[in-house]
Amino acid sequence: MIDYPRHDKDGWHRWVPSWRLVSGLCIAFFGCLVGAAGLAYAMVSVPVIDESATAQNNVYYWADNSRMVATGGERNRQSVNLSQIPKAMRNAVISQENKTFYDDSGIDPKGIARAVFNMAKGGETQGGSTITQQYVKNAMLNDQSQTISRKVKEIFVSIKVGAEEPKDKILEGYLNSAYYGRGAYGIQAAARAYFNVDAVKLNPGQCAFLSAVLKGATYYDPAGSVSIDPVGATPEANQKRAKAQMQDTLNKMVEYGHLSQTERAKYTELPATKNPQSNANLGGQIGYLVRLAKSSVVRSGEVSEQQLEKGGYSIYTTFDKKKVNELEKSVQKVYKEKIDPKKRPEKDTYVQFGGASIDTETGAIKAIYGGEDATKHFTNNADVTGAQVGSTFKPFVLAAAMKWGVRDPDLGEVQAQDERTRVSPKSLYSGKNNLKINNYDGSIWENEKGEQWRQENDGQDSIGNPPDYKIDLREAMRQSVNSAFVQLGMDVGLDKVKESAMDAGLLEDSLAGSGYPSFSIGVSDPSAIRMASAYATFADSGKQREPYSVTKVTHKSGTVYTHKVEEKQAFTAKVADNVTDVLKTVVEKGTGTNAQLPGRDVAGKTGTTDGNKSAWFVGYTPQLSTAISMYRYPDDESIKDRKFLEMYGTGGEKKIHGASFPSTIWQDYMSDAVKGMKVEKFPKPEPIGEVINDTPSPTPTPSPSPSASETEETSPSPTPSPSDTGPSTSPSATETCGVWEWNCDDGSNAGNGNGGNDSGGSEGTGSPSPSTTETEGDGDSNGNGNTRGNSILGSNG
Repeated sequence: MIDYPRHDKDGWHRWVPSWRLVSGLCIAFFGCLVGAAGLAYAMVSVPVIDESATAQNNVYYWADNSRMVATGGERNRQSVNLSQIPKAMRNAVISQENKTFYDDSGIDPKGIARAVFNMAKGGETQGGSTITQQYVKNAMLNDQSQTISRKVKEIFVSIKVGAEEPKDKILEGYLNSAYYGRGAYGIQAAARAYFNVDAVKLNPGQCAFLSAVLKGATYYDPAGSVSIDPVGATPEANQKRAKAQMQDTLNKMVEYGHLSQTERAKYTELPATKNPQSNANLGGQIGYLVRLAKSSVVRSGEVSEQQLEKGGYSIYTTFDKKKVNELEKSVQKVYKEKIDPKKRPEKDTYVQFGGASIDTETGAIKAIYGGEDATKHFTNNADVTGAQVGSTFKPFVLAAAMKWGVRDPDLGEVQAQDERTRVSPKSLYSGKNNLKINNYDGSIWENEKGEQWRQENDGQDSIGNPPDYKIDLREAMRQSVNSAFVQLGMDVGLDKVKESAMDAGLLEDSLAGSGYPSFSIGVSDPSAIRMASAYATFADSGKQREPYSVTKVTHKSGTVYTHKVEEKQAFTAKVADNVTDVLKTVVEKGTGTNAQLPGRDVAGKTGTTDGNKSAWFVGYTPQLSTAISMYRYPDDESIKDRKFLEMYGTGGEKKIHGASFPSTIWQDYMSDAVKGMKVEKFPKPEPIGEVINDTPSPTPTPSPSPSASETEETSPSPTPSPSDTGPSTSPSATETCGVWEWNCDDGSNAGNGNGGNDSGGSEGTGSPSPSTTETEGDGDSNGNGNTRGNSILGSNG
């Protein structure tokens, strides 16, 4: 008998499970999964839209926690049967979103895998990719959390809905529950909100448009959503986006056999839509306040626009009810006393004002003036409007010169701070009219076509003593001399001017024309909110804070958002306090004397733009910064190629300046707004910088005015005549100080018959180079062509 060796079971073999054990475990595991899935499937129920669509109010509160308004409690939704929904609408949605709708199981495995992968990476979960999944998501209103558990639940509900519900019922439910923007839930409400017709009467073009809006009304509503995204959601951008999506949908409808080519050819443009309608409770300024606060909440990322529409939130704002009413009253006073469209229909129609008032120590928006009535005028004039800011931009040039300094003409274009010379307010610059602008190194500035730039002053007056007309920067700011600040900007570098404006708080997308000398005199179009905020940076010795309108948001689950004030030192106290000290001179004895508040320190700046198309006053006390804008722009969207209109003769004035109505409104409002506030003084500034250009220039050889050939060389578009741009702006004895008489009041006293010349003969239009157009160029005699009819090349005051 053979004695076979025994295997050593104490080796590695003892740890290897048998195939029977592995198989058993796998079967048990998958059995548990199937059981869990079956249990989950059994536990979920088919959602009923009507039962889950009840909404609550959102309540907005004033800064003192008193109730402002309740809104959003009743959703704009009315269900209709599938028979009342045009086949074109059904086919548009199916063609664009889910062409296999009538054949699939209700879920998209690839979309689910993509969502799970995205969640695993820590990214946002993605929405349902089939109509069934989107219908389920709309129905699950009480749980919109972006979690894996909610996504899993949504998948099981979608499977059950797909298996148990008829496809037509799913499609009907989806179209009746989807959010189309403008507070409209469901196709019937959307048809009324955009076209004021019943859903059954929608044509294929309108249906394709509404299917585009389903991608997100913020970016597809033709009215725009600039309060949420001032760059990407402008009316122009949204219209372009919606048109492209609509056309793509129509093409797919043809491709999939849902629309004939002949019928499709009828819809090549966006259908005309009506203006967004507002809740009657949101009349006056309340609607602008609510819209501003709502956009602030949405931008925070804590609450979506659709979640906010469902209600149940308490929004606590920074708005001071008393100040809001005072600002509105100050604007209405000017409307009532000065603006008369019946008497002067060609001059006083379409006059608009905007305003914003900000706490300098926190950035809290205390008051805004958005327009006549939020239910009638839909653009918030305190926010982005396109109105250029003119000479109110000059303080940023001065700040850049004090922070960075002018460049050494013997060194390269890009210079470190220690290679530059910081500028004192006593530095001298030429106030000569029609000044030929140089680069920092003394060479003549030329554009890409070799054309030069001559800078004009208001009234085409030279300011200062001949022959070189040099004046210091304080005096140049006091009289708002264009030529001095344009050359200063070139010496510092326009990149540094832009950087300083952004450091103060302006948004980069609002800064236009930074490649041209005129950038320094305000061809950009920041909002009143941003201008007030940027000046608040100077008021608080260089500390910059983002403007905000909401302190906190609460829900039944607790506080979902709290604003945290964050500050940065944008400028040293020495720089900011010196800018403030110079701007005090403007109010004490310059173009801003109308804004004086007896017994209080005030600093500020007037601004008037090319063609007299907008006027500003931005000023501040140590505690409160306020910006007021004025312009003429039609509300009527049916007017083709709307543009900013000239204000020569508006309100009975020969010309509108920042020193007239804007400063009058500012002073009237601020007189009440600062009552009860402690009287504070601005800090005394420390000496800063060096005095540059203090060497007397050689006496030039007298020469006649530029010849026609010279003018053509340096100013390809001829300087506009009075008949081109409006009444003559040459100063008269009653309008403005004479060129040599520096101690007169510059025509800015309150008692002046015309409301004051903004500059005492210095602000105004420049010799234009050929315009660089952006959008909606107005094609005026100055060759202007910037956003909404303004020029990035025309000079501003």
